[in-house]
Amino acid sequence: MPILTLSSDIGQRDFIVGAIKGQFLQSIPDLNIADISHYLSQTNLPLAAYICGNAFKFYPTGTFHLVLVNVFESETNHFLIAHWNGQNIICADNGLITMITGVKPAQIIRVPVSPNAGLLTITADLVAAVSNIFKQGRVTAAGTVTQEMVEKYPLKPTVGENWIEGQILFIDNFENVVINITQKDFEEHGKGRRFKIMFKRNEMIERISDNYASVAEHGKIAWFNSAGYLEIALRNGNMAGLFGLQGYNEHMQQSGVSNGNKWFYQTIRIFFE
Repeated sequence: MPILTLSSDIGQRDFIVGAIKGQFLQSIPDLNIADISHYLSQTNLPLAAYICGNAFKFYPTGTFHLVLVNVFESETNHFLIAHWNGQNIICADNGLITMITGVKPAQIIRVPVSPNAGLLTITADLVAAVSNIFKQGRVTAAGTVTQEMVEKYPLKPTVGENWIEGQILFIDNFENVVINITQKDFEEHGKGRRFKIMFKRNEMIERISDNYASVAEHGKIAWFNSAGYLEIALRNGNMAGLFGLQGYNEHMQQSGVSNGNKWFYQTIRIFFE
């Protein structure tokens, strides 16, 4: 049974997500549609890339992933289908594909869509493209092979001899904070040294834990999550809200950002000793 995942910045308060699913099922009745998230940020591509990239890798080879994020950033007359690690990512040509993959995919298909049309007209064109792929058994049935695409790449932590600094990628429903420092980054730069994870000027965490039970009630905790990224939290508390942490915004280049009388912090620095 063919599989297609659906991710978007649309939300689920109106009919749009349901209508898109209906469009696909009318054309491909045996299609299995799975939702990833419909609350992706329209402007925060690193967040969308983090969520999509870490979900896609768990799907069977040959799965199609339709991502509708910031579709109308510029005039739209085509989408792209990129084949990557056995998965097929369908996305507007806005840089999100390379944010997800981290590299330029070897196979990219340019799929024509109705220019300057509404979203459901565009998705109808994409339905026809995917249907042609399934009927003909080749991804090139959807459009033409191209190497031209907008390229944007994931945020990388900055490093010094005795420190590494990352940006906040994601804050979950419990206000736990995910930073763009992977366990591999940490181990390569730390080299087994003692460390201090610093945030909000003088708050710190000095150990990596395996689970919440390893700290006291309302204690600060750091660990590497299931995606391999550094995550900090309060046991049974709200880390982001209490310490004024917010997701990284590429339009705000400084680490402390004022909002009236309240300060927000978007970066986390680890010092190695």
